[in-house]
Amino acid sequence: MIDGARLNQHGGDGQSPITAADIAAETGGRLIGPPDVYVRGVAPLDRAGVDELSFLASARYVPWFARTGASVVLIAPQFADLPGPEACTRIVVDKPTDALVGLLARFHRREARATGVHESAVIGSNVTVGADVTIEPFAVIGDGVEIGDRAWIGAHATVGRGTRVGADARVHAGATIYQYVELGERVVVHSGARVGREGFGFVPRADGAPRRIPHVGRCVLEDDVEIGANTCVDRGSVDDTIIGAGTKIDNLCHIAHNVRVGRGCFFAAQVGIAGSTRIGDGVQLGGQAGINGHITIGSRAIVTGQTGVIGDVPAAEMWSGYPARPHREQMRSTAALSRLARMMRPIEQLLRGDGSGGSAAP
Repeated sequence: MIDGARLNQHGGDGQSPITAADIAAETGGRLIGPPDVYVRGVAPLDRAGVDELSFLASARYVPWFARTGASVVLIAPQFADLPGPEACTRIVVDKPTDALVGLLARFHRREARATGVHESAVIGSNVTVGADVTIEPFAVIGDGVEIGDRAWIGAHATVGRGTRVGADARVHAGATIYQYVELGERVVVHSGARVGREGFGFVPRADGAPRRIPHVGRCVLEDDVEIGANTCVDRGSVDDTIIGAGTKIDNLCHIAHNVRVGRGCFFAAQVGIAGSTRIGDGVQLGGQAGINGHITIGSRAIVTGQTGVIGDVPAAEMWSGYPARPHREQMRSTAALSRLARMMRPIEQLLRGDGSGGSAAP
């Protein structure tokens, strides 16, 4: 069941050259300049050099275009006739940013991968390993773990007892998956993340000392979930913590016990969600947003960065500020406070003038 290490090495650096003509054909762009110019990488206009592709989509970067060293530039139609380096081939496309995103896979450096189980890995009893699985050096796999086909467990990662890892899942180096966690297919858990630890649950005893609440719930990451580096997702206490399919969570976030997150959500870095919160499908949480426990955020709601949410947020609304409220209301309130400050200045000047016997400023 468990094979030797370093089998079937594959992967590549993703650096095969691509010509301007190929780029124009792939993006549907109009070529201006030599078609046989080739590129091997991507860079911003101000740092691009020979053999690199760049793009110009905004007027603020026009000065950079004049002196760019890029061999090929994806350029918006309104900038197509701007003066620029003679050696630069232009490809005119309606949306240069979108065109570049579509090309990035051509330049991506794929990690080399060896299927098989490294001889230094520690494998428990009754472990089931699917086909073409990779388990890297010093990984620890607990008893009764199930690992699906083509899953990849990184070096020094830990997968706890009774955990199920879905097909094509990736647990990066140094990540920790606690016991009895369920990872769906194509789940990605980045380095330093901790998934399935007991939540922060305590009750006071008669003598005042805290008593930990045993956590008997599970932690479930459904298909295509991605957990960022150093993010923590707690297991449930009496309920399950569930992250819905397709949800992407950035680095340094915290999801507390019994939280249920819907499908296709996006959480930016340093988001904190307290226990037993319910979050609908397609919700977006900006960086450093703090979400109180036992509340509901409706589907497709947007919570802006550094917002403090202490009550329910309706579906499909944008909220901001602290305490959180509808974004337009928050902006009106901020504008009113700014006007109030300007109104107070002449009054303060008048009071200072009266107090000193002088006249008030106009």
